[in-house]
Amino acid sequence: MPEIVLLSDPRIAEVAVDECGEPLVDLRTLEAVRVDGRLADPEGAFAHVRLSVADRLIAAQTRLPRTLRLLIVEGFRPAPLQRRYFAESVAAHLAGHPGWDEQRAHVEASRYVSPPEVAPHVSGGAVDLTLCTASGVEVPMGTQVNATPPESDEACYTGFPGISAEARRNRDVLGEAMTSAGFVNYPTEWWHWSYGDRYWAFSTGSRSARYGPAS
Repeated sequence: MPEIVLLSDPRIAEVAVDECGEPLVDLRTLEAVRVDGRLADPEGAFAHVRLSVADRLIAAQTRLPRTLRLLIVEGFRPAPLQRRYFAESVAAHLAGHPGWDEQRAHVEASRYVSPPEVAPHVSGGAVDLTLCTASGVEVPMGTQVNATPPESDEACYTGFPGISAEARRNRDVLGEAMTSAGFVNYPTEWWHWSYGDRYWAFSTGSRSARYGPAS
C-alpha cells in the first residue's frame, strides 16, 4: 500500500481554512441516498452534512449501478463528541502499550479517530458510508463500517490486499463513484470520505479548506 498521511500529520493542521458559511442539511430529507440509524443521536446531528457535500453525495449516487445505493452511517459529529472519542482512543492505546508516550499514542489513535482540531466530521464535510442493495441489504466490503485496525488486522485500510474479490469490487465501485464526485478517502478507513475539510484540501492541493468546525 502507498504511504498514508495521517490526520495527526502537522501538514494537515497547517492547512488554512477559508470558511464558506454553507449550512448543514439533513440527509434524511433526500430521496437519493439512504440513511442508517445505527449511530443516530437525539439531535439528529449524525444525518447532517454541508450543502455541497449533500449535492456531491447525490452526484455519487448517480454514478453507481442501479442495483446499489449509498448507505450513510454518519455525517456531522459535534466537537465535544469528537474530543471524547479521541481521548478514549489515546487512553486505550496507552493502557495497551505501557511503554508508549503521549505522542506515540496520539499518532496511533489518529489512524482511526481524528484529532479534534482537524476532524473532518466536525467540519460537516465528512461522511462514513457503505453500499447496500435497493432493498437496504449491505453488500460485502471486507469489514464492517468502523472496524478498527486491530479488530480487522488492517483489512479496514482501503487498499488492503487480503479481502475477497467481491469486497474489492465493491470498494472499487464505491471509490470510483465518490472520487468522481470530488470526495477524498482517508486510507485507513474504506468507509470515510470527505469534501471541503483540511484533509481534502491537503489531498487535492487546494490552497485552503472550505469548512472549519460546523455547528
